[in-house]
Amino acid sequence: MDSTILLFLVQDGVTNGALYGLLGVATVLVFAVTRIIFVPQGEFVTYGALTLALLDTGRVPGTVWLLLGFGLVAFVIELWMSRHELDARRIGKEALAKIVLPCLIVAATFWLAPMKLPPWANLLLALAIVAPMGPYLYTIAFRPVAEASVLTLFIVAIGVHLSMQGLGLLFFGAEGLRATPLSSTSLPVGPLVITGQTLSIYALTLVSMAALTFFFNKPLFGKALRATAINRLGARLVGIRTSLSGSIAFVLAAIIGALTGALTAPMTTIYYDTGFIIGLKGFIAAIIGSLASYPLTVVAALVVGIAEAFASFFASQFKEVIVFTLIIPVLIWLSLSSHHVEEEE
Repeated sequence: MDSTILLFLVQDGVTNGALYGLLGVATVLVFAVTRIIFVPQGEFVTYGALTLALLDTGRVPGTVWLLLGFGLVAFVIELWMSRHELDARRIGKEALAKIVLPCLIVAATFWLAPMKLPPWANLLLALAIVAPMGPYLYTIAFRPVAEASVLTLFIVAIGVHLSMQGLGLLFFGAEGLRATPLSSTSLPVGPLVITGQTLSIYALTLVSMAALTFFFNKPLFGKALRATAINRLGARLVGIRTSLSGSIAFVLAAIIGALTGALTAPMTTIYYDTGFIIGLKGFIAAIIGSLASYPLTVVAALVVGIAEAFASFFASQFKEVIVFTLIIPVLIWLSLSSHHVEEEE
């Protein structure tokens, strides 16, 4: 292996690591606010990528019907959970957020999709379709069991992942799709060529890490979100709306996931189940970051990406095994160094 191959492997590893870092950051975000190990994060990658790819061809993606269905179910569940304090204003507010908004997005998609908009416009439309699914999903699957243990929430997350993967097969089919690159610019750096798509990935990862680190450590609102994970009852007693906190965390995670998918789709073919493997590698980065540190999660994701690139070159048949093995020494170290505390009932 010469220096040129080495540079190509490092570039490939850093690019993939940046994508894993985005998903790792989203996983840490959701866990920091809701205590949910968000297994379905990869499904938002798939939905974002395939929605964008279909919009690029001028077709209406099936996710618009999924969005509408999620909104209707979330509306019914919200009314049922709030049945003892319902009034006309509350019903109107929920209808606006969970019925009117999805209907407007569906109408806009049917109007705009056949126009074959430029890539950046299709990206915005794909985000508008996928992002609201985050808070709707929280209302449907997680809010009714928000007080449960971490293990129960994890089991629910696995069920949601399997359901969303099945829905992905139903609405997108088994064939893979690719999207149009958001930028055709390229920057030669020695033997390497850095594309505008790659630079977008790097920039988004750095901005997401810095923004979330600042948000959860400086503003009072960010600290309030963190308080909901530490003690939900105490957070409610001081006036923090824990349900709103969960919805905010999920909409941010959905946006990050959809953006990751949109940035990945021009680089590789995306299938209905591709997001799970990508999300799993982001989860490894989040675990190495102890599900707490955004900068450490991004650094860990870069290590995962570089290890994957070199494993693909030297032992491609064992690539996934090598990558997933990275988590074992970290789990051993965390088990030996942390204090075991029984979760509050």
